[in-house]
Amino acid sequence: MTAPQPLIEFRAVTKVYGMGEALVHALAGVDLSIAESEFVAIMGPSGSGKSTAMNIIGCLDTPSSGEYLFQGIPTSHLSRAQHTLLRRHMIGFVFQGFNLLPRTSAVENVELPLVYRGMAAGERRDRALKALARVGLEGRASHTPSELSGGQQQRVAIARAIVTDPAVLLADEPTGNLDTKASQEIMDLVTALNRDQRITVIMVTHEPDIAAYASRVIRFVDGKVESDVARTEVA
Repeated sequence: MTAPQPLIEFRAVTKVYGMGEALVHALAGVDLSIAESEFVAIMGPSGSGKSTAMNIIGCLDTPSSGEYLFQGIPTSHLSRAQHTLLRRHMIGFVFQGFNLLPRTSAVENVELPLVYRGMAAGERRDRALKALARVGLEGRASHTPSELSGGQQQRVAIARAIVTDPAVLLADEPTGNLDTKASQEIMDLVTALNRDQRITVIMVTHEPDIAAYASRVIRFVDGKVESDVARTEVA
């Protein structure tokens, strides 16, 4: 039987910044593949290449050489507009700093990706309310970020990321601004989305206890994959 096509695949991917003495090899020939519905944590010290890898996965950056394939399609063949469409329809982003519009209600923040799609207002609102319900914020739709705790703001950010039903959720230090209790609640939510909705989760973290929620941990050092370990026990 033929093995299933990886959802995400790097083939000898490099990324070089700068010129001359300022040349930096952020990625140095990385090979990796991630299957649908996996929960992967990416770790490594500052400057190891993990953020660069995430930016390429999210189509926010492109390799200097090598190939990045999404669902078997080489992304180097895509135009800038096609890269934008791939991000808009297939990838949800969650950041450490939440990145919510401060004077805008939770439901309006969640609607934003659907506005960019040109979706009708009624359908947008319905889908945004359902996304808020999925993250446990049914009663907070009209609240602005200043009226929400840090954990609740991150839940709004997650709702915004999943309102488009993406294939991949990219989470960059999603608990970095949260206390221990809120961090655990957010990770329980992300784990449930991966388990129940079968969303592929790729998460950058510096924290081993947060990485322990993932079923696989990839560690970058000096622009290369130092280790790639499947976990048998998940937090």
